[in-house]
Amino acid sequence: MRDGDTIVALSSGALPSGVAVIRLSGPSAGPILGEVLGALPPSRHLTLAAIEVGGEVLDRGLVAWFPGPHSFTGEDCAELQVHGSPAVVRALLRGLGAYPGVRLAEAGEFTRRAFENGKLDLTEVEGLGDLIDAETEGQRKQAIARFSGQLSSRLEGWRDRLLDLRAELEAQLDFSDEGDVGELPAGYRAALAALNQEIHVAIETVARGRIVREGLRVALAGPPNVGKSSLINAMAKSDVAIVTDEPGTTRDVREVAIDLGGQLVILVDMAGLRDTDSKAEAEGVRRARTQIAEADLVLWLMAPDVPLLEFVPNSSAAVWRLATKIDLGPALADAELAISTKTGEGVSVLMGRLKDFASAMTAGEPAVVSRERDLLALEKAAAALHEADKQFAEPEIAAEALRQAAHALERLLGRMDAESVLDRLFNAFCIGK
Repeated sequence: MRDGDTIVALSSGALPSGVAVIRLSGPSAGPILGEVLGALPPSRHLTLAAIEVGGEVLDRGLVAWFPGPHSFTGEDCAELQVHGSPAVVRALLRGLGAYPGVRLAEAGEFTRRAFENGKLDLTEVEGLGDLIDAETEGQRKQAIARFSGQLSSRLEGWRDRLLDLRAELEAQLDFSDEGDVGELPAGYRAALAALNQEIHVAIETVARGRIVREGLRVALAGPPNVGKSSLINAMAKSDVAIVTDEPGTTRDVREVAIDLGGQLVILVDMAGLRDTDSKAEAEGVRRARTQIAEADLVLWLMAPDVPLLEFVPNSSAAVWRLATKIDLGPALADAELAISTKTGEGVSVLMGRLKDFASAMTAGEPAVVSRERDLLALEKAAAALHEADKQFAEPEIAAEALRQAAHALERLLGRMDAESVLDRLFNAFCIGK
């Protein structure tokens, strides 16, 4: 952000469209809006007006004026709702950008200004980004919970309780010789333990939140020619994978996203597992084993016309043994499910069971902690609280541990050491947001 600049950008979707929204934010937003309309409209009301730039009426549309600090960015802001013509939008951006001190916004710059002006904290910014990217109902619910400040409120509550605990402890250190400073309250350590327990409960929801946000990863695994690519085509209801009777056709990892009852599921097709002299296929096998290790669920495929290969688990993922090609022969005895992609038999049963599994993995209230950054910060705060309790007999050490716990929560909110996180986060936003 360059101090004093006014930024402008198209804030709506791809053109052409029925309506396009052009946003201005910064100190020149008011004077510019007054000039292009002839006068400033009433604040926080939609006003129909002719929009004139450089003596030429470029369009007629609805205009909203938001004086700072009561705006999205905390600065003076204006929004022009015009016809979604590429020619209209180009002319407006060119005309508005010609005013002194005005430039095109960078990726995520409106949201960054909102953060820097205290309108959003970092967790709310992340929730906004998740909301923009949400593709399923589960993602939408989780994103809106974070964006609306549910995590922020919880972190603020924990931080306030930490400050109270620190104050009690530091009073003992600073005023131990004063007559009006008594012993620590009888429930002091119990309050410390209760706070630690709440943070641990939140840590346990990170995996559930990650599955909603990133999708349930389902690896289709087994030896070559067992029907992995045919199955992923059947599950995705599209010919996304090449299917041949030649072993080793699939050599790279292919991901297909599907929406199952509002939950995002990522189906992962991969090379068949076997020993091979081919360097390309061997690399595919290596990548396949990596994907199996990272999966939430492994579908281990077995077929009557393919020699059995014993599954050796290398992760804590759930494993379903799936008999394929049952049109060629009876299902193997140890198979949990049996399907034929040729006849369609068993595919709907598999999809139903997968939908139930995804729902069970994400059941409950939306998990507002879902990122690796969340997990690291909460684990650090929990470890510091444990240290404070362990060092209870050494109040100086315990007080420092409580300070470290509070700092971990403040970093999660973006109040300190946030610059590297900010750069990475806002670069992922679109221009105009």
